[in-house]
Amino acid sequence: MNVLLAISINGVAAGTIYALLATGFNLLLLVVGVIQFAYPHLVVMSMYILWMTLKATGNNLAISLPAAIAASVGLNLATEPMFRPLVERRYLTASFVLSIGIMIAITDIMQRQINNGVPIGFPAPLTSRDAILRTGLATMTVGQILTIAIGIAAVIGLWHLLYRTQLGRSFRAMTQSHFTARLLGIPVNKMSLGIYSIAGLLGGILAILLAMTQGAASAPLATNLAIKMLAVAIFAGLGNLRGGLICGMVLGLVESYSLNFLPGDWTNTIALGMVVGAVMFKPEGVFSPRA
Repeated sequence: MNVLLAISINGVAAGTIYALLATGFNLLLLVVGVIQFAYPHLVVMSMYILWMTLKATGNNLAISLPAAIAASVGLNLATEPMFRPLVERRYLTASFVLSIGIMIAITDIMQRQINNGVPIGFPAPLTSRDAILRTGLATMTVGQILTIAIGIAAVIGLWHLLYRTQLGRSFRAMTQSHFTARLLGIPVNKMSLGIYSIAGLLGGILAILLAMTQGAASAPLATNLAIKMLAVAIFAGLGNLRGGLICGMVLGLVESYSLNFLPGDWTNTIALGMVVGAVMFKPEGVFSPRA
């Protein structure tokens, strides 16, 4: 029983990361109209900024954690002028191509310009990797529990914003039509900046959670997260917020059980299998198109 509990906690913690990644990706797709494949790379770049701030401040978490969140918001806002001409012309595919270019640029910076391309490691005060429960290969750490708790709080806060506030109603109006939203007096450009900021806020939280649970960061981590994010989004249905949350959790649990009960590392195979299955049998996703 302890083994199953630890494996399930591992899976839920990983699923929380995937679900939040898919949520940030889907928000940008739904409200703004861009396919931001580089979103995980912005998250990992925020991890690098967190690491640099920790080094500069002597591991001062009170300064470094807000700096990571601010960096993530700033990085996401910096991409908005690049995407705006494509959004105005409704060039959805072109936005995906542009995001790949952003991804390549960020990957090159991480691989060549920071720490001589060597993966970075985070100090003990942040990682919270002390095991609460250790049974065989399965462990349950403080970082995983915090990841689940913070992830749940972030989702509740986002849902309250989207469905219980005037700002959220404006965002949801933009998901229907930017043109109609303008006719209703909604400042579409300002609202777009707002959704980039919210995606950046989620990205900053993700950067901190990943630092706690992974304890390290590298360019391959960003690529791996991008594969998982895209798998979840396509399997659930592009732009489906609720579906992304559920499928993210499912992927995390399936990965956790496969790592402990199957030989080898099947995590990427499972993610790619989800994409292939969705494309072949239900291209619109297993949930309704958008929710």
